[in-house]
Amino acid sequence: MNRGSQPVAGAALAAVGAAALWGTTGTAQALGPDASDPTSVGAARIILGALVLVVLAWLESHRAERPVRNAAEPVGGTSVPASWLDPTVALGRLPRLVLVLLGGIAVAAYQACFFLGVARAGVAVGTVVALGVAPLATGLLGMLLGERPTARWATATAGAVVGVLLLVAGSGTLEDGSGVAVGIAAALGAGLSYAGYTIAARALLLRGVSGMVVMAGLFAVGALLLAPTLLVADLGWLSTRSGLLMVLWLGVIATGLSYVLFQRGLSGLPASTVASLSLAEPVTATLLGVVVLGEHLSALTLTGILVVALSLLLMALRRKTTPVAPEPV
Repeated sequence: MNRGSQPVAGAALAAVGAAALWGTTGTAQALGPDASDPTSVGAARIILGALVLVVLAWLESHRAERPVRNAAEPVGGTSVPASWLDPTVALGRLPRLVLVLLGGIAVAAYQACFFLGVARAGVAVGTVVALGVAPLATGLLGMLLGERPTARWATATAGAVVGVLLLVAGSGTLEDGSGVAVGIAAALGAGLSYAGYTIAARALLLRGVSGMVVMAGLFAVGALLLAPTLLVADLGWLSTRSGLLMVLWLGVIATGLSYVLFQRGLSGLPASTVASLSLAEPVTATLLGVVVLGEHLSALTLTGILVVALSLLLMALRRKTTPVAPEPV
């Protein structure tokens, strides 16, 4: 493995690690108090996660001064194509504050849309629609940064989405009900929202903004937008031991730590690739359901897990790397 491929492998592992932590959220909520409702849990998670990220960004800013990266220098071990620095590229013209606000709005919208989607269309349908749309939407929006989806990405993403469909079909949780159309529309909104904050974060990273600052900014905006929902919610569950442990895990680990890994992935890989690697999330969730919650693993679900795993491996395999200048001796 050459020097150019090492940062990319680390970025891929970080992206998969972030997705794996997101996959723990369902199990954490299942082990939490029955009285908790998804909306208030989601808002509390984002608010606590934002606090963690803000503290980490503050600590990073108070470390010993490091050379400020020029926007034209490599980001995360990959060279920045000239198109990303071209002011004619759509996102290249947006002020950084606007990108932070748009990304923060997308963070809040994802929570609202996802919970509405699974409530109206069912957990399985809502999750599959949101996770299936997110990589495609991210790949298309990534073109605003000058990124061009590759045949490898398209093949691996299609395979991963098929694997997720098999995984869910094997779980036997597909369900019908009233308001399915509204639920599917909301799930589509969740997938688009994920793409929105992923692209906003990638654009800021490419312009030399610290990854921790990017995540702290996006989640601070998202937390401010979601905070009012806690004013009208029943938070009695938060006073219980299981409720407190649940929100600590969701906020500190499944949000704070996961988005530290997420920004590491975005620093070294195109946004479309990171979005596709995030399809490791349902695999983690399914395996935890089997191991921790005692759920049944069918042959179809196992097939889906293997298809997703092989697709992510195909995506993570490093193609020919751009030469990186040797480090000073």
